[in-house]
Parts: sequence; structure tokens; C-alpha cells
Amino acid sequence: MDKLVINGGLPLNGEIRISGAKNAALPILCAGLLTAEPLRIGNVPHLKDVTTTLSLLGQMGVEVSVDEKLGVELKAAKVDNLEAPYEMVKTMRASILVLGPMVARFGQARVSLPGGCAIGMRPVNLHIKGLQAMGAEIEIEHGYVVAKANRLKGARIFMDLVTVTGTENLMMAAALADGTTVLENAAREPEVVDLANCLIAMGAKIEGAGSDVITVHGVETLHGADYRVMPDRIEAGTYLVAAAATGGKVKLKDARADSLDAVLDKLRDAGAKIDTGDDWISLEMAGPLKSVSLRTAPYPAFPTDMQAQFMAMNAVADDTATVIETIFENRFMHVQELRRMGANIEVEGTTAVIRGVKELQGATVMATDLRASASLIIAGLIAQGETVVDRIYHVDRGYECIEEKLSALGARIRRAH
Repeated sequence: MDKLVINGGLPLNGEIRISGAKNAALPILCAGLLTAEPLRIGNVPHLKDVTTTLSLLGQMGVEVSVDEKLGVELKAAKVDNLEAPYEMVKTMRASILVLGPMVARFGQARVSLPGGCAIGMRPVNLHIKGLQAMGAEIEIEHGYVVAKANRLKGARIFMDLVTVTGTENLMMAAALADGTTVLENAAREPEVVDLANCLIAMGAKIEGAGSDVITVHGVETLHGADYRVMPDRIEAGTYLVAAAATGGKVKLKDARADSLDAVLDKLRDAGAKIDTGDDWISLEMAGPLKSVSLRTAPYPAFPTDMQAQFMAMNAVADDTATVIETIFENRFMHVQELRRMGANIEVEGTTAVIRGVKELQGATVMATDLRASASLIIAGLIAQGETVVDRIYHVDRGYECIEEKLSALGARIRRAH
């Protein structure tokens, strides 16, 4: 199994390009099922989850072609297998996103209940309740969601929890439903807006994406389109935190500051000087690193996907920080590993208290989920001596070429088997 070997203690300096957003690319790829015409998608990141999604679509009968610039063309004219099997779905929760499009366009679907990161309960029942409200008949059989519908009907759907994939699934289903669907308490994440923009480019009628009420006027059919995936805000945030934690100076190209307000505010509080343009963000650490307390909550508040990275940075900051996690109940699995490197962190329930220490010591640590791995890599970059991060297949699910990008910024990092 691959590991990353890091010799820390150097500031990150230089310029890198941010990849397309995994969490926008996956639903947009699934949207290819909604039309018989070709959907061409640019800026798709080269990641394990993307490869899994393309294999899943290919297995259903979608014609998939990838060009040398990682543009993907999908043609779902002859979809003959309306099943997403457990083997494909178990590694990646986002596979549930084929459910809405399949029921909407083909009137049936059989999708395995998902797997993915072990960071807590993420119920699929909101997806199911929403589709039932639109007239689908749904049974759970042998670990599969089995859905049937003649044509989905528009409905008013209130989601009692904010769910990103739930909002995306129901928005895709509603695009081809008969009548108007109103999604209340919808997720406001930029990735939801990106999917809505792609669907609009395909001929869907959607209003309100980015707010908590999304209205979708169903149409008979959608057509093909050319669409470019937004930059990955979590990848950008991760490199900015790594630069701040190491006392460095970096410029990120193809990055959007408007999707990162909460993260940039906290980095400024930590002592970073940040400048932004339409498609770039630069960060420079001038003074000492200050502790920053934070509380995760749905967008536009501080993202749960950046919590672990900030904890690694806080481990060596001046003073004490409190981190409150409100989204996933097992999202502190990196704490144990950071402690092995000398971090002073105490956890009680959903709150972690981090008292900054002078330095971290390199150690062998194990990644438990995608963002935990990013926090351990940041810890390795600031630690004295050698850090080995084991089980980095998690990292490869969400970060494209992470060791190449960090090396380009001057980090001493390599992949070992």
C-alpha cells in the first residue's frame, strides 16, 4: 500500500494550479444520464472517485471518452443496465447520485446503498423521501434502493437536514419531472450551484440555486452541452493552510476566492496576508502564526472538509483554539494521530481544544479518511524530522497529484510503496 514520506520544516513557496472540484465533477458526470445527447465536461480532476464514477456509467451503457486534457464526453443514448452494483458503490457514497437521473429519465433504478468515508451517518432517506414525494415507488431490497416511476411529478419537498447530495439528486430528478418542484432547506454549496449551471446549459429551468429554496420547472427532455467544472475550493483551502502553517508564500492559479470566504477570513485571523483576483489567490505569512477557533456548519459557514487541516495548523500556533464539529460525528479521527506527533489536543464530544506547541515531531501515522489525510500531510510538512503517512489511498480520492504539487512548492515529499 502506498505511503507518503515527508521531511518537514521547510516553508512552502511558489505557484501551483488548482484542479477541478471533485464534489462538483461527480454530480455533473451523473447528469450525463439525463440526456441522449453528448455532454462534454472540461476541467475534470484525475481522481480515484472520478475513475469509479466513469466505470459505473460505462457499466450502465454510457459511452465514455476522455481526451488528453482530461475532458470527458458522455453519451447516454443506449443505457441498458439500470443498476449501480454494490462493488462500485461501496467505495464511494456519491454513486447514489445516479438514482435521481435514472428514475427521472428511464422510470426505474436499482442502486446499492452507499459506502465511502467512515466519518459518520449520512442518511440516504432524504433522497428516498424526496423521490417518493415526486411519485416514485421505492423499496429497499437486499441492500439496494429499487425505484420505479412512470413520470415523476413536481412536488414541494422540505428536507429536514441540509444535504448536498440529497439536494443534487432531487434537483436532477426534478429537471425532467412533470410540473414544478420546490426544494426547501436546500444545500447552498457552490458545487450545488455548479451542477445547476450545468443542468441549465442542458436546457433545465432552475431558479434559486445557491439559496435555501430551489425551484425547478420540469421539461420534457434535456440536450447535450459543453461545461467546465469549477475549481476545487477544498483543495485550494488545503494548500493555503499548508502554506500558512509552514510560514510560506504561495500563489494558487485557477482558484476562486468567492467560494472560500469563511476559510480566507480564518486564515487572515491566523496572521496571513491574502490577495485575490478573478482566478487566483495568494497567501503570505508575515508574522507569527496565531490560533483560530472555528465551528463547522453548512455553507456559507466554515466547511467541515477544512476542519482537520486547520487543526494541524493550530497545533503549532500561539495560544489555544477551540474547534467545534457540527456536521459529522466521527470527524476527529485525525486527533489520535496528531497527538502521536506531539500535538496537545483534548476532545470532549464534538469539541476539540488545541493548545499550540513549539514544534511537532515526525512519526509514522495512519490516514483514516480523506481530509484527515490532508491534515496529517500538513502536520508532516511542519514537523521536525521524517513523517510517514500510511493508507494514502484516501488522499488519492480527493487530491490530484498532491505530492507533485507540494514538491513544486519546495516540500520534501515522496511516494513510497
